[in-house]
Amino acid sequence: MVHIGETIGMRVLERGEGRSRLQWDAGPEYGFETATGQVIHGGMVTTILDSAMGGACWSVLAEDEVFLTADLRVEFYRATRPGLLTARGSVIKRTSRLAFCAAELFDADERLLASSRCTQTILPAGGHGGRPDPTQRGDDLRG
Repeated sequence: MVHIGETIGMRVLERGEGRSRLQWDAGPEYGFETATGQVIHGGMVTTILDSAMGGACWSVLAEDEVFLTADLRVEFYRATRPGLLTARGSVIKRTSRLAFCAAELFDADERLLASSRCTQTILPAGGHGGRPDPTQRGDDLRG
């Protein structure tokens, strides 16, 4: 199975201890032209934010746990233009059954573009369950 991060070329810069940091060089093919210039599609912005929160969540789970997103909210503060984007995700609180996560997206000039929050429902793995393969390199993109 090919992960969405591999498909679009996201890179994991950091993941562990309830944190995740991803980068993506967003090309114009992921957006559309407006009167003020090219804008990256909001669904793609949401994808990198969701991936950053997911990566942070994976880092606080036991080997026999997986998660499903119960809700996801995104706030767009300014247009996201093509170029290097960095998403920083974190687990705000983890209980036995839920993880509350947040993420922010920045452009190359460290301008805040968007933020998100989600609630992850934690479940027993019941098999592989889509967990990142621990034998793969640290830049595995699942999350």
